[in-house]
Amino acid sequence: MAQRLTSFISLWDLIEQRAADTPEGRFVIDENSRALTFVQYRDACLGAAAALHAHGIGEGDVVSWQLPTWIEAMVLVGGLARLGAVQNPILPIYRGREVGFVVKEAGAKAIVVPGEWRGFDFTAMANGIAAETPGVEVLTINRGDTLTGDVGSLPPVPAGGESFEPGVRHDGPIRWLFYTSGTTADPKGARHTDNTVAASAYAMVDAFDLQPEDRNALVFPFTHIGGIGWLFSGLMTGCSQVIVEGFVPDTTMPVLERERVTIAGAGTAFHLAYLAAQRAALDRRLFPETRVFVGGGAAKPPQLHYEVKEELGGIGISSGYGLTECPIISIAYVDATDEQLANTEGQLCLGVDVKVVALDGTVVGRGEEGEIRVKGPNLCHGYVDEALNAEGFDDEGYFRSGDLGVVREDNHVLITGRLKDVIIRKGENISAKEVEDLLFTHPKIADAAVIGLPDPASGERACAVIVAADPADPPTLPELFEFCKAEGLMTQKIPEQLELLDVLPRNPTGKVLKHELRKIYAD
Repeated sequence: MAQRLTSFISLWDLIEQRAADTPEGRFVIDENSRALTFVQYRDACLGAAAALHAHGIGEGDVVSWQLPTWIEAMVLVGGLARLGAVQNPILPIYRGREVGFVVKEAGAKAIVVPGEWRGFDFTAMANGIAAETPGVEVLTINRGDTLTGDVGSLPPVPAGGESFEPGVRHDGPIRWLFYTSGTTADPKGARHTDNTVAASAYAMVDAFDLQPEDRNALVFPFTHIGGIGWLFSGLMTGCSQVIVEGFVPDTTMPVLERERVTIAGAGTAFHLAYLAAQRAALDRRLFPETRVFVGGGAAKPPQLHYEVKEELGGIGISSGYGLTECPIISIAYVDATDEQLANTEGQLCLGVDVKVVALDGTVVGRGEEGEIRVKGPNLCHGYVDEALNAEGFDDEGYFRSGDLGVVREDNHVLITGRLKDVIIRKGENISAKEVEDLLFTHPKIADAAVIGLPDPASGERACAVIVAADPADPPTLPELFEFCKAEGLMTQKIPEQLELLDVLPRNPTGKVLKHELRKIYAD
C-alpha cells in the first residue's frame, strides 16, 4: 500500500521518496498512451538534470519555460528541481510582449520553449527575446525529445528548506516564479517556495481524500500553478495524472473515458463541456468512476453543481478558491453537503488565516461581506517587483485578494464578486456574480457574464453578455427583464443591455476575460 508522503524538504526529495515507495506505480499517461512509472519519472528527471547542468544551469538560476502539458514538461520540472533552479513556468498563450516582459523581470538565464506548436513558432519568438536580453539561452524541446546527460557529473543535491508540515508555514529557498495571467496589466510575478506550493497541493489531497488508485484529469495548462500543485499532489499520494496537451472536447473526452478518470477538473468552462458531451452520449455514462468534479479558477453558478451531480455523477462539483499569490485558500471536502458544494467555494484550508474587510476599511466578522485578505502556509513571499508589495499586502502582512466574499459560520467561503467587478448604478452597488448566477438558470442561456459599462446618466449600466442555449432562439432583453423580475431581483440590478456571443472569452483556467468584453461594448 502506497504511503501518503507529507514530510519532505523539497520537490526533488518528494520525487525520490515516491520513486522509492511505489516505483512501479503509474505517474502519468498522455492522450497517445505514453506513460511513465514513478521510478521511470525519477530516472528521466536525472537525465534532464544532467543535460541542463551541461548547459550551465545550477542552483538558484532562473529558467523560464513555456511548454504545453506534455510529459516532457513534467520531466523538465523534475530535472530543474534536482538542480535547485528557480522555475518560471509561462502559460503557452503568452506571446512576445508578455514573455519578453516576464523573462527580463525574472532575470532568466535560459528560456525553454517548443519549436512550432499550434501554428506558432515559439523558438523564433524566444530567439527574438534573447537577442534583446543578453545572457539568455534558448533551449527547444519538442514532444518526444529526451533530455539526457552524464548523471555522474551532477553536483550534490542542493539543500532544501524546512521539512513540509501540513497547515504550518515553513521557510525555504525561492524555487518558483509564477506570473499572474496579466488580463488587465503587465503580469505580476509571485515568489513561491516548494513548501508554499506543497501547502496548496496538500489541500487537494486532504479534501478529495486522494488515493493511489485515483486518476486525475489534468486538462488545463501544466504551467499554471494549479498544474504544478497537481504534480505535488500526485507525488504525495501515488495517484496518476491523465494529461492532454490542450483541452479540445472532441479529442479530450475519449481520453478521459478511456482512462476511467476518477477526478475531473477544472472549472465552469470544463464542466459545461463535460455536460454537453454527456448529453450527446445518450447510450452510456461517460465518466462512471469519477467521484469528484473539481472546480476553480472562477466562481461557479450554484445550479451547475446539481446538473453535474445528476447527469455526470459523483458528489458533483467540489470547488476551491485561491489565487496565484495564494493558491487554494478554501476547498470543498468530499463529505460536504449539497448546499455547501453548490453555494460555496469550500471551507478554509488547514492553517489559513482570513480576515474580511468591509469597503469602509473595518474588519467584519463571520457572515458579513468584505474583501478577503489572507495569510497562511500557501501564501507567496511577495512579488518579483518589490514595488508591488505595498499595494498587494496590508500593514499586517495579509494579502489583499481583491475578491469580495463572506466567511460563513460553518467556515465555508462564499465569493460574491470582485472589488473591481461591483457595478455602481446611481449609487447602488450591483454584484455582477449575483446577476450571473440568476441568468444561468434561464433555460435559454448556456453561459453568461455581466459587466459594468460607462453611462452618462447613471454612472454605470449593467450589460449581460450571453451565450444562447439555442442560437436560433436567443432570449430578448424584455424576456430577461421579466425573468429577473419574476425571480425577485430588484429592478435596479436587472441588466439594461443585452449582447450575444457564440462563446465567452476565457483564460486557460476558465475565468471570463471581462476586460475584453468591456472594450468591445464600452461604446
